[in-house]
Amino acid sequence: MTELVFKGKEFVYNHHLAVPTRPLEPRPEKSVGDVSLDGNLIIHGDNLHALKALLPHYAGKVDCVFIDPPYNTGNEGWVYNDNVNAPMIKEWLGKEVGLEDGLRHDKWCAMMWPRLRLLHELLAETGSFWMTLDDNEVHRARMMLDEIFGEENFVATICWKKKTNGNNVGLIPPVHDYVIVYAKRKNSVSFNMIDEHGDISKFSNPDNDPRGPWKTQDLSANHKGPYFPIVNPETGEEHYPAKGRYWVFNEEEVIKRI
Repeated sequence: MTELVFKGKEFVYNHHLAVPTRPLEPRPEKSVGDVSLDGNLIIHGDNLHALKALLPHYAGKVDCVFIDPPYNTGNEGWVYNDNVNAPMIKEWLGKEVGLEDGLRHDKWCAMMWPRLRLLHELLAETGSFWMTLDDNEVHRARMMLDEIFGEENFVATICWKKKTNGNNVGLIPPVHDYVIVYAKRKNSVSFNMIDEHGDISKFSNPDNDPRGPWKTQDLSANHKGPYFPIVNPETGEEHYPAKGRYWVFNEEEVIKRI
């Protein structure tokens, strides 16, 4: 597997293990309803310590994680403040990470690594992880997540248009950001589908499929893909794509859809 190497990685690789587990202290005067650690929580404090404090209560139980970390644009004013016992990293403490900082990408990776390790521990086997970023760190984030979650658990990098005008900055004006999606175990995760409010008159359910109304459609395409017979479960008749066409799904997915 490809490994991302950055300055300080050997010092932060297992730093999440050295972070002390601090108790979560409820504040009744700022709470709504009963004070409990098993309901909705707003945690005030360093996010690394907060994640470690959540482990005794939520390790392996979280269904979905969504984070919006610093994009490391050089203009955010974020400061590296993890108390890692290494002289090189101690020199980073309390200093703003700016655009001219030659180690800003290393510092960002060193900051993210222990947090990603803890978030991975918090996720349930059926859980999913979502992180927003832009072009500054998306490629390094992908490589770190491949190491921590496993390449096989990568789900998608979603590109979303954040604005219509890039202000003519650069050769190609940036108008988009990304959402990186991973699963704790890709073969165990499933997503709730968004309800469709459009025209469903073409859908029906004559066979009382428990998955709901459906319609027939061409499952082939004119680009290279899987080629195998689809067997009619009622008659045993084999159906292949038309000449020069291929199925858009593999056999496992076809079986699910029949």
